[in-house]
Amino acid sequence: MELGLSGKVAVFTGPGKGMGPAVTEAFAREGCRLVLAGRDLQALEAVADSARSLGAETIVVPCDVTVASDTQRLAEEALTAFGTIDVLVNMAGGTGPVGKTAWETTQEEFDQIVQLNMTGCFNSMRAMLPGMIERRYGKIVNVGGTFGMRGRAGRMAYSASKWGLRGITKSTAIEAGPYNVNVNCVAPGMVDGPRFRTKVMPGYAKAKGITEDEAIAAHAAEYALRRISTAADVANACLFLSSDVSRQITGIDMPVDGGWAML
Repeated sequence: MELGLSGKVAVFTGPGKGMGPAVTEAFAREGCRLVLAGRDLQALEAVADSARSLGAETIVVPCDVTVASDTQRLAEEALTAFGTIDVLVNMAGGTGPVGKTAWETTQEEFDQIVQLNMTGCFNSMRAMLPGMIERRYGKIVNVGGTFGMRGRAGRMAYSASKWGLRGITKSTAIEAGPYNVNVNCVAPGMVDGPRFRTKVMPGYAKAKGITEDEAIAAHAAEYALRRISTAADVANACLFLSSDVSRQITGIDMPVDGGWAML
């Protein structure tokens, strides 16, 4: 299937870590021109080098998405470099407190993750949308999480922030729809990778008194497809929702979790 993304300008927030490099490189392979934004410039430059090696024109812009003036400057630099913004993929985010109940979570912890996961997406969308609306074209993909579709003990603050992002996505989809702008949310479940293997699973295994291999198998057993998602799975969902192949899809939550959130 031809996605028709070649030559499109795609802006990414938070592409330097986690699943970010895999998602970014997938767009590079499709022939997109890329704008990479985040706080860790060393990580961003590494992803940019990889994208360029795949033939993608790529620029890096320092940006803290929780600061509205930073996201406004991001939009301006993207337009200066490429003349337009076709796609925005919001990946910048955090995990918040892990293993804390609602009553153990501090206000500072709660405010911090809501600021990053909700306000950060709001700021970048607010900066990019005027140009998309003027051109009557745009694709926005917010990367949420399945804990924002089903509650999870010990992850209240994170769950709340991702649940809120769904509301931001759906309301903006309604508002931007008349201008031919699609706004959707990709909700990854547990994604295999360095963090999953070196942080999440060792902690889970220790808490349960089992081996790490048993911990991975236990997680996989929760999913209908009996396997853990990969960063490539998430990248493919982002590509689909950023293309005109999905022209009639807006305001949705797309779980990429092997069948957990919707069961």
